[in-house]
Amino acid sequence: MLNSEASITFFSEDIAFQLSDEPAVVNWIETIIKNHTYDLGELNFIFCSDSYLHKINLEYLDHDTFTDIITFDNAEEEGIIEGDIFISIDRIEENAQQFETSFENELFRVIIHGVLHLLGFNDKTPEEKEGMRKNEDACLSLLRF
Repeated sequence: MLNSEASITFFSEDIAFQLSDEPAVVNWIETIIKNHTYDLGELNFIFCSDSYLHKINLEYLDHDTFTDIITFDNAEEEGIIEGDIFISIDRIEENAQQFETSFENELFRVIIHGVLHLLGFNDKTPEEKEGMRKNEDACLSLLRF
């Protein structure tokens, strides 16, 4: 059953940021969701600054740390992916330098990381982290511009 409200939307809060090829990114995310046999509901990506995401981290998760991503699962039904994914562009830039990769590669890795969380993948243990990284790599290999 496909949700008539299915959508992937990109926003920015407190910064000026826009993806270079939104339709290609939407198609890629939709492909990943379908490959995991989920249906798409409403999925929102909110690009923001470190300070904006830090406030969310404090308010909703009681964590006083900076992070690159916070994912909120809004799904009310099994098999439907719905959520809000907040991504710090400041963190993406810093991580790209630290990991010696491109900004785009790091951004897409973090985007799909949030989607994978909504698909049920975790990264709390070393084994889960390794599995998450393998899933991220597999997803990134499907990204075509």
